[in-house]
Amino acid sequence: MTGDLREARKRAFLSAAGWGDADRAHLSGDASARRYERLRLAGRTAVLMDSPPGPGDDTADFLRIAGHLAGLGLSPPRIHDAWPDEGLVLLKDLGDALFTRVLETDPALEGTLYQAAVEVLLAVQAAAPPAGVPDLTATDWAVAAGMATDWYAAAITGQRPDSGPFTRALTTAMARHADGPRILILRDYHAGNLIWLPDRKGAARVGLLDFQQAQMGQPVYDLISLVQDARRDVGAATQAACRAQFAAAMGQPAEALDSASAVIAAQRALRILGIFSRLCLVAAKPAYVALIPRVWAQLTEALRHPDLAELRAVCRALLPEPTPQALDRITLQCGRNPFR
Repeated sequence: MTGDLREARKRAFLSAAGWGDADRAHLSGDASARRYERLRLAGRTAVLMDSPPGPGDDTADFLRIAGHLAGLGLSPPRIHDAWPDEGLVLLKDLGDALFTRVLETDPALEGTLYQAAVEVLLAVQAAAPPAGVPDLTATDWAVAAGMATDWYAAAITGQRPDSGPFTRALTTAMARHADGPRILILRDYHAGNLIWLPDRKGAARVGLLDFQQAQMGQPVYDLISLVQDARRDVGAATQAACRAQFAAAMGQPAEALDSASAVIAAQRALRILGIFSRLCLVAAKPAYVALIPRVWAQLTEALRHPDLAELRAVCRALLPEPTPQALDRITLQCGRNPFR
């Protein structure tokens, strides 16, 4: 659909929803094709989510998971109206107090915000998941992390290495240490997708965004996503407190989660290395390259765990370090996608 046709459909949707005369202002987008606009009309505000139909995110999934989370007493944005087949949703405006922005002005709130975010995870995991949520195998998780070889390593070396040893090593680690009973995970659970709502109580103080790719996964997955954020450094004390809070709720000592946490942290970091590289090469978004050293440090830390010795050896053989020269090589190919 051309830009003009898409704009016409948005106008039709807003008109049908009673917001046709609203002033519209673009909000920040994200790594996906979704875009957001804040609407202002007669002293009221709302947010338009524009998620063009196509491969990737499914608006029907967003609506379904939003309903599930709201039913748990949590704070996804309320849905005012939706045309799911066209990827258009009118949302309650939860405001601008993203965790990232709040912490820029008041870093001392980090512990409070992050422990509230752990409360959300505990509430989600205590409830039965909605039906029909994807449930990947250990091999599926390992294959997904293959973006590290297919995009990150390839962007630096100029060729895609044989990912067979990589997939086998990660599959083995997942199967042995992170393949237990599944719970619902929200996946992109980090400070940039959480809004602070201090006037609400308990876990409802955390506004939730970007959960349409929710699936079944390991209990520690969203915890690791939260405390090992690819976009910001989380204080060591906050990380420790969140892990202890989570483990206590699970009835376990914190160290009992170490093996699964290391495997999940490695899987996430590997996949993100590939995603950020691909966003530069294919989507012409070079800003993500600057985040790669943080993700590499998180990967390095995870691979120190003794249960990941085989995966550590494979990664050392296949993945170059993100030196300034290596990162420049990725950036110089921005938008050119040499692997079409």
